[in-house]
Amino acid sequence: MSTRYPFTAVVGMDDLRLALLLNAVSPAVGGVLVRGEKGTAKSTAVRALAELLPEVAVVAGCRFSCDPASPDPGCPDGPHGAEAHGARPARMVELPVGASEDRLVGALDIEKALAEGVKAFEPGLLAAAHRGILYVDEVNLLHDHLIDLLLDAAAMGQSHVEREGVSVRHAARFLLVGTMNPEEGELRPQLLDRFGLTVEVAASREPEQRVEVVRRRLAFEDDPAGFAARWADEETALRARIVAARELLPKVVLGDAALLQIAATCAAFEVDGMRADIVMARTATALAAWAGRTEVTSEDVRQAALLALPHRRRRNPFDAPGLDQDKLDETLEQFKGEEPDEDPEPDPDGPGDGGPGGGGGGIPPQGEGPDGPAPESAETPESGPESAPAPQGAGPGSGSGERPAVKAAEPFRTKMLSVPGLGEGAAGRRSRARTEHGRTTGATRPRGALTKLHLSATVRAAAPHQKARGRDGRGLVVRRDDLRQATREGREGNLVLFVVDASGSMAARQRMGAVKGAVLSLLLDAYQRRDKVGLVTFRGRAADLALPPTSSVDAAAARLEQLPTGGRTPLAAGLLKAHDVLRVERLRDPSRRPLLVVVTDGRATGGGADPVALAARAARLHAADGTAAVVVDCETGPVRLGLAGNLARELGGTAVTLDELRADSIAGLVRDVQGNHSATRRAA
Repeated sequence: MSTRYPFTAVVGMDDLRLALLLNAVSPAVGGVLVRGEKGTAKSTAVRALAELLPEVAVVAGCRFSCDPASPDPGCPDGPHGAEAHGARPARMVELPVGASEDRLVGALDIEKALAEGVKAFEPGLLAAAHRGILYVDEVNLLHDHLIDLLLDAAAMGQSHVEREGVSVRHAARFLLVGTMNPEEGELRPQLLDRFGLTVEVAASREPEQRVEVVRRRLAFEDDPAGFAARWADEETALRARIVAARELLPKVVLGDAALLQIAATCAAFEVDGMRADIVMARTATALAAWAGRTEVTSEDVRQAALLALPHRRRRNPFDAPGLDQDKLDETLEQFKGEEPDEDPEPDPDGPGDGGPGGGGGGIPPQGEGPDGPAPESAETPESGPESAPAPQGAGPGSGSGERPAVKAAEPFRTKMLSVPGLGEGAAGRRSRARTEHGRTTGATRPRGALTKLHLSATVRAAAPHQKARGRDGRGLVVRRDDLRQATREGREGNLVLFVVDASGSMAARQRMGAVKGAVLSLLLDAYQRRDKVGLVTFRGRAADLALPPTSSVDAAAARLEQLPTGGRTPLAAGLLKAHDVLRVERLRDPSRRPLLVVVTDGRATGGGADPVALAARAARLHAADGTAAVVVDCETGPVRLGLAGNLARELGGTAVTLDELRADSIAGLVRDVQGNHSATRRAA
C-alpha cells in the first residue's frame, strides 16, 4: 500500500484544511467542493484526510459496511443477526471521470436473473463508499447520467439498482468530496447545492511559502515512509482532536440568536431553498466543537457563511462565486443577539484550545511541524472564472481604428440550434444521438459486456431453441447468444465554435452590445446543454483563436467581454481559422460533432483582391466537410444587402437574424397563433 502525503504537512490552504476537518468532525455537514487552478495540491489534501478518520465498526462479511449497532434492514447481505463484529479504517473511494454506471452503482448478473430468478448483485463504488468518503477528481467533467445517480444517492442515502424488474437497494451514505478546475467547465447547480461547503484555492505568490512547498514535496518523493514518520506525532495529535471534537459535538448548543443570524444571512444573499440554512447550522456547530466550545458564536456563523454560501448564491453560470463580506458583516451585526462569553471555560472532555481564529476556524499551526516553521501566506485564494486576458489588438489581427470593448446586452433564452442526423458523442442535451440513456429504439447483439437488456428481444431470440435445449420446466433456458442489448436514443453535447466578426462594420456601440448579448445567450445555452465551446474572432488583417475548444463557458464569456472592435473585415481568414480548429478537434475527439456559429453581417473587406470570393471559397470548405453551420445575421437598418444569407448558402447552413434567435421571437409567436386559430376552427 502506497504511503500518502501527511495532512499536517500540507503548506497553507487554511480554508481547505478547515473545511475538510469540519467534515471529519461532522459528516452531516455534507462534503466539500474544492475549486482551483491545476497544481495546487487539491487532490493531495483530500487523499490525506482519509488517514485521519476514525475506524468504522462493521458487521463481519457484509459487503455493504453495515453498522453492528443499527444494521440496514434491507441490506442485500442481510438480515444481520449475531454475526461477528469488526472494525476497519474508513475508506476513501475514488470515482474516475470515465466510470460506467455499473461501476458506480453495481451490476446484476442478467443471465442468472433470467434463468434462475436469483438476485446476483455485485456492489459498486457507492456501496464501497458507504460510511466513508466518495472522492471525485475533476467532478465537473463527470458524465451527466453519473451525476444524476450521485444526486439520487446523496439525497436518499441509498442506492437503487434496477434491471428489467429485478431490483436491489442498499444504504449509501458518504462524505462527498470533489475537486475541479473552473477553467474546464462549471457544475450543474443541482450538484453544486449537494456539496455542503466550497473552497477556492490558488497557488501562493509568496516565494518563501512556495519554497517550503517544494522542499517538503521533494523530501516526500525521496523517502515517503521516512517523511510520513517525521509527521507521525502531528498526525496522531490531529486524529485525537477530531475524535474529541466528535464526542463534544452533541453537547454544542445552537442558540436562537445564532439560528436567527443564519436564517437572516441566507435570506440576505437570496440563496435557493433551505439546504443552505441547514448546512450553515451544522457547520457552525462543528466549528464550535472543533474550537472546544459548547456554544455557537457569531464568528462561527460568519465562518460558516464564508464556506457554505458562495457556491449557492450564483444566479447564472457567468457570475463569479463569492460573498460580499461587508454585506455579511452588516447582516450579522443587524441580527446580533446576546453572545456567549468570549472565553468560556473549555469543556473538560473537549479537544481544548481552538487555535488561532477564536471563532472556531482554528487549524493546527504549521509552525509546530518537524521541519520547522512554514512561512505564512498573506494571499487570499482568488475566486471567479479564469482571469480575462489583456484586450486583443496588439497581435497580428490588429488594425487601425480600434475601439474599446463594449459591454454585452442582457442575455436571453435562445432557440434550439442542433446538428442534424444521429451522432454518438458525449452525453449532453443538444443533438440526437445513440446513448446509454434515453428512449429505447431497438435491439442489437451486445458488443462486450451487456449493460441494457432488451427483454422482449432476448425472449424472442431464445424461444425457438427451448425444445432443442431440453426445457422441461417453467423457466426459460437462456444462453449468452440470446441476450440482446437495447439501443437507445438520447441527446449529445456538441462542439459549438463561435466565429465572431469584430471588425469596424460591427463597431457601432449599440450594435456590438446586441451582438455580444446574443453570443452570451448562446454561450449560456451551450452551458446548459453540456457543450464544449470555442471562440474565433476576426478583425483588422487576420483572425485569432481567442479561446481553444474548452468546457469552460465562463472562460469564453470572459474573452467575449474584453473583445475590442475596429479595422477591416477578413471574413475568409476567420472561416479558415475555424476550419483549422475543427480539423484538429476531429482528430482529438472524432465522436463529438461540431456546430459552427458565424456571427457577422456578411461583409468581407481586406485579405486579397476579391475578399468576397475568398470568403465563399473558405465557406465551401466547411460545406465539403459536412459541418453544420448557422449564420447569425447582424445586419441592421432599413436597407439590407443579404450578404449573411449568401454566406449561409455557401456554408450549406441556415441564417437567422438577432431577433429570430430569441426563443420568444415574433416568428415563433405567429406559428403558435396560427396553430391555435386552426385548432379553434376545428373545434367550432
